[in-house]
Amino acid sequence: MKDYKITLGLLLLNLFIAFLGIGLVIPVLPTLMNELQISGTVVGYLTAAFAIAQLIVSPLAGKAVDKYGRKIMIVIGLFIFGISEFLFGLGKTIEVLFISRVLGGISAAFIMPAVTAFIADITTMETRPKALGYMSAAISTGFIIGPGIGGFLADFGTRVPFYFAGALGTTAAILSIILLREPERNVENAENAPVQSSGFKRILEPMYLIAFILIFVASFGLAAFESFFSLFVDHKFSFTPTDIAIVITGGAIVGAIAQVALFDRLAQKWGEIKLIRYSLILSGVLVFLMTVVSSYFAILLVTCIVFVGFDLFRPAVTSYLSKIAGNEQGFVGGMNSMFTSLANIFGPILGGMLFDIDINYPYYFATVVIFFGILLTLIWKKPASYM
Repeated sequence: MKDYKITLGLLLLNLFIAFLGIGLVIPVLPTLMNELQISGTVVGYLTAAFAIAQLIVSPLAGKAVDKYGRKIMIVIGLFIFGISEFLFGLGKTIEVLFISRVLGGISAAFIMPAVTAFIADITTMETRPKALGYMSAAISTGFIIGPGIGGFLADFGTRVPFYFAGALGTTAAILSIILLREPERNVENAENAPVQSSGFKRILEPMYLIAFILIFVASFGLAAFESFFSLFVDHKFSFTPTDIAIVITGGAIVGAIAQVALFDRLAQKWGEIKLIRYSLILSGVLVFLMTVVSSYFAILLVTCIVFVGFDLFRPAVTSYLSKIAGNEQGFVGGMNSMFTSLANIFGPILGGMLFDIDINYPYYFATVVIFFGILLTLIWKKPASYM
């Protein structure tokens, strides 16, 4: 039990560090834009470069996790993460920054499926939902704290946050080499896995395909919500940067607490598919309500609860996939990462086009996409061997 706690703690720390590094960039982007005289469009391309690299590499990384092992992929991913952050700190030209973001996307593609597969190997069907809830909370907390630490460290120099993140990533890689031990493949995974096709035909199997589409749907809705939230409340309610920070941070903290306190109980009570359905209903209703509410506290309340929906969805779908994946935990982790990346590319792009037409349109469209996902859950059936 002691070894399990140490291993799980280190895995969660690795994820926390990776997503902390992603969040560090947010508060210093305006300064970098002025330093390098780059436009907002270029900043958008920098963000997309990360997601595109993650999208392309995720399926290959997922297969490599199953073939070469969990530990080696985590360690390589953390070293690449460290290099990408150091490069961003050192970069004086836009080309170097793009290389840094591409490496960052590759590191995320390596780390996410490897950590998910590692957790699937060291947990049972009963303990896995709680562990995956902790995993999602570690990701969310990294996103929450990242901008705050980035803003604090930026007082010592614009590039300091990136050197800090690079040092953290390298340290985590070294600790992983020393403390992590390659897990034995969980026999329970193989015994409970349904018979499935080989190769990428597996993506088209209903037990996988619906889950992957729902990952895209929820990630699209979240990307559309988050990407334009600051512009939305600035244009519509004249929110200050402090107001925006309070609302987003408050919502993310409530979501992280819900993952730790509620996810395991709700997953045990309802099962993953029902929990996914109810999470999407909650998220869809609240995304739409953003276009209706007007007072500060109403916006704060809606934002806090909408994060609960999204943050309960993520571990629920990951838990479902890990239970049906058998010995292909890396494959489903890679696909999970790939479909998330797709949404992170198209969500902001389509949202931006719609925002230029009407500031409410990104939220209307996100609501429609999420409710399409809810309809999918109504025809979604568990594989026989999973029941």
